[in-house]
Amino acid sequence: MTETVLLIDDDPGFRDAYRELLAQEGYAVAEAGSAAKALPELRRTGARLVVLDLMLPPSGRPEEGAALADKILAERPAAKVIVVSGAGETPLALRLVQRGVHDFLAKPVDPDVLLSVVARAAARLALEDRVAELERSLTAREGDASALLGQSPAFLEARTLCERAAPTDVPVLITGESGTGKEVFARYLHARSRRKDRAFIAVNCGALAPTLLESTLFGHKKGAFTSAIKDAPGLFVEADGGTLFLDEIGDMDPALQVKLLRVLETGEILPVGASRPTIVDVRIVSATHRPLESMVAGRTFRDDLYWRVRGIEVALPRLADRVGDLPLLAQHFLNTARALVPRAPVTTISPGAMRRLEACDWPGNLRELRHEMQRALVMAGGRGEILEEDLSPARRGGAPAAAGGDEPAEGATLEEKIAALERREIAAALRATQGNKSQAAARLGLSRQGLLNKMDRYGLK
Repeated sequence: MTETVLLIDDDPGFRDAYRELLAQEGYAVAEAGSAAKALPELRRTGARLVVLDLMLPPSGRPEEGAALADKILAERPAAKVIVVSGAGETPLALRLVQRGVHDFLAKPVDPDVLLSVVARAAARLALEDRVAELERSLTAREGDASALLGQSPAFLEARTLCERAAPTDVPVLITGESGTGKEVFARYLHARSRRKDRAFIAVNCGALAPTLLESTLFGHKKGAFTSAIKDAPGLFVEADGGTLFLDEIGDMDPALQVKLLRVLETGEILPVGASRPTIVDVRIVSATHRPLESMVAGRTFRDDLYWRVRGIEVALPRLADRVGDLPLLAQHFLNTARALVPRAPVTTISPGAMRRLEACDWPGNLRELRHEMQRALVMAGGRGEILEEDLSPARRGGAPAAAGGDEPAEGATLEEKIAALERREIAAALRATQGNKSQAAARLGLSRQGLLNKMDRYGLK
């Protein structure tokens, strides 16, 4: 998709020069010479990239451009607005960034810096489009989309195996650490099965006492025990024709394992207190974070039941093993978290914050990442970008070690060596300009906000 850049500036010379520059890079370019013409042109072209000079007629004051930036973002929140400001307008430009503007450039604008900032904004749009497309491709009945987003090989292998198993009635065992999305995968499998129009019922085998779990699964007759004041059908009957999801099956009591085995072998259940069995047609999907093979060897899980439930095993990878999926997943969780934070703008993640996230182990997997993004959105306080300072202390401490020093450690990775070099160059530019950040940014070919982000990342003052 070719992105359209809308140039808003009352200077025809600026528009002519940068129209040609952007067109050479493959962008479609639209123009507006005033605020009055900008919004109609935005609607006509559908532009999502905007380069906006704050000094606009009729007053020629920067407040004209600031008001227009607010209108553009109100009408098109996903647009990436890059404002162009003079040296005296920097405080206003920073406030606009806090209100959702993507970045700002100081005059005079260096062509290479402009192209770099526009390219970064276009890349962010592409990522957001990809997240939205993957979210739309998952129907509501397939569960929370978060566990089904990703392109890493281990994840795709698990999802493909799940899709192939779905049309069959073969029992499926889903394994993986806590928080990897086992129940979501179970719902996804059910939604693609021939049983999709019948019930999907989930029960956690470790959450109930053995006697209560037996009654919950198989039902009971009135008077079977003290509190049995009426007949109860049980979950197997309620799931008849559909899917029963046995979460944490490794926690099931051995006596119940025998009864479950009989159901899988014969399709018959015997409610507590009943004299005759009932026939059911139920697809069994199980899940566990425990090593069932080791439990079989230790005689805490029946080997005959293990082979019954493990018709097809779908192993879900840890989040730490699918780092390439982090940008997609983190952006998805930010999107969904906006429903919990009133008036939260469309929010993205800064490169520095993303590097911090990618350096973490995520023992809580998707669940932990979801909570981290919810917290970060709250801490951003309405800013349109998550910065490193918005992350929890544990996350801020997870960046590569080379980011904090001038020289990389022996045996450092290429990324750490590049980070050390970047820190040295930024420090040198600041010394050469006596700490003038605008001049240092110009020397380095960065926007001022980009320099501030990097200074924060490397602990430079």
